[in-house]
Amino acid sequence: MPTLRSLLDQPHKLPTVPKVAQELMRSFSDEQVSFAHVAAQISADPVLSAKLLRLANSAYFHFSRTIGSVDDALRMLGFVMVRNLVLGNGMAAAFRKTPGVDLPAFWQYNLYVACAARWLAAEAQAQPDAVFTVGLMHGIGQLHLHAAAPEAMAPLDRRMPVLEAARAELERRELGFHHGDVAAELARLWRFPEAMVLALRQAPMPLEGREFSDAAACVHLGAWRARAQLHGWAAEERAAAFPAVVGRRLGLSLDAIEERMPGLAELTDGLQAMLE
Repeated sequence: MPTLRSLLDQPHKLPTVPKVAQELMRSFSDEQVSFAHVAAQISADPVLSAKLLRLANSAYFHFSRTIGSVDDALRMLGFVMVRNLVLGNGMAAAFRKTPGVDLPAFWQYNLYVACAARWLAAEAQAQPDAVFTVGLMHGIGQLHLHAAAPEAMAPLDRRMPVLEAARAELERRELGFHHGDVAAELARLWRFPEAMVLALRQAPMPLEGREFSDAAACVHLGAWRARAQLHGWAAEERAAAFPAVVGRRLGLSLDAIEERMPGLAELTDGLQAMLE
């Protein structure tokens, strides 16, 4: 049975993140990073540059004019959102082959979670772009578990699909840790800010930590909304599964979310290319 340490102590089993994404990961701890440096890094990769421009001109951002360069994208979208888009693309590239995981379905779910969490963060007066980052990254622990320890994951997968809300509790019972712990340790390895490490660790169970994380709570609610979309839940099923206590901690009620939140197809429109 794998341990949390064994999953991280095998360099050959760690995800290989593209160079530009590595650079942007380092920027989380570098407050002096310049737009010019980031633009140069992205522009050196023509495929990534083309994808970023495609995303910047997608329906998601609703810009009235065409964005024609990486510099324009940085100015219009802002550094944090550009970093998010590149990181999302880098994570998808790092886990091209993951035994036991339906990757198209996984990334669709992940994108739903990130975009729903971003909307919820804005409603809760949290930090939408930072929450979007956590939403994009929150599933990497599940992917790394399957890539590094497929034989241990197979029996768990037969008992419960990877995207179910109770999956983290099953992992903790059987392994002594869950996929949020793995995601957090990868983020620590990549020198992400401590607040992001905390949010990734707590996203599956946001009420159990000693310190409450708004970002983790938003991602947790985003995961509820994503599952509802993928399972086609009716209103009664969404209400039964709604994490009401987490919602109250954020000042968000089920009725308010149901009334005001756009559909996930609208919230994610145009961003699917990030994960191709």
